[in-house]
Amino acid sequence: MSGKQVVSSEFVAKVRQRVAKVVVGQDVVVERMLIALFTGGHLLLQGVPGVGKTLLVNAVANAIDLQFSRVQFTIDMLPSDIIGSEILDQKSGKFHTHKGPVFTNLLLADEINRAAPKVQSALLESMQERKVTIGNETHILPAPFLVIATQNPIEQSGTFELPEAQLDRFMMCHRLDYPLLHEEEEIIKRQLGMGLRKEGAGAVPKTAFDMISGESCCSIDDLTGAMSAVQEIHVSEVFTRHCVEIVRKSREHKSLEVGGSPRAILALVQASRARAFILGRDYVIPEDLFALAEDVMLHRIRMTYEALAQGQDARSVLNEILKDLG
Repeated sequence: MSGKQVVSSEFVAKVRQRVAKVVVGQDVVVERMLIALFTGGHLLLQGVPGVGKTLLVNAVANAIDLQFSRVQFTIDMLPSDIIGSEILDQKSGKFHTHKGPVFTNLLLADEINRAAPKVQSALLESMQERKVTIGNETHILPAPFLVIATQNPIEQSGTFELPEAQLDRFMMCHRLDYPLLHEEEEIIKRQLGMGLRKEGAGAVPKTAFDMISGESCCSIDDLTGAMSAVQEIHVSEVFTRHCVEIVRKSREHKSLEVGGSPRAILALVQASRARAFILGRDYVIPEDLFALAEDVMLHRIRMTYEALAQGQDARSVLNEILKDLG
């Protein structure tokens, strides 16, 4: 095992152990978050309420000592609530800049589809260019900068569908499942043993969020080192050709109205590199591509009305494309 692989193993193990103290299971989600962090890509988490989306993001941010901001998206939000605004100082008569929560390392956009389209669009510049414009000034965002957004896929009342331009800027969209039987039993067991948190003369029952405390186990320097190592993971010409072929076939498939963009190809390659690094390899393999294809591709493709009427879905079409590749 090379020195970089040892660093990989130690870094990933520390983060997983810290998160496991707070969240039961969800190892795949933690892997996807690490992939996003290592590549500078953005991540969209879809799942029903109560599966731990917000808790997971909080736990990972605490484990790696990242500046963390959370924005609860609502229908009455304004773009300035995200990026900031210019405020008039009545004493001096001059404007000064108030920076919004986007000026952070890790931004949790909670229930992003509850905000109006103009607010969702306010994130576009920051997600793509890592900068925002307030008034006449352009401000560079901190490095690293990552957006992890959550959305509830089953509740449509009071929500706005994310436009394709916004969705394409997410490197991956991961869909969280319910915990397994033994994991749910462990969740209940932990909750029963948490007790109360005293506040003045009163008290409130503790939750899993109370477990997120203490010093981080990894620093931003550790993360930067991991990001540098990911850039050195070897990608063969054959692997690159396969990534291009998958995306191009999605554009040509008769059941798809919209296929993957060139950004999808880049996402497949970069995410595969990061997964190889996490698993202790210095090269990518087809398994990385097949493991990440759904998270990278499904939110970027759109079915035709005819295919939907015939009962087809995007996952089956993507599996067909992958099967042809294999």
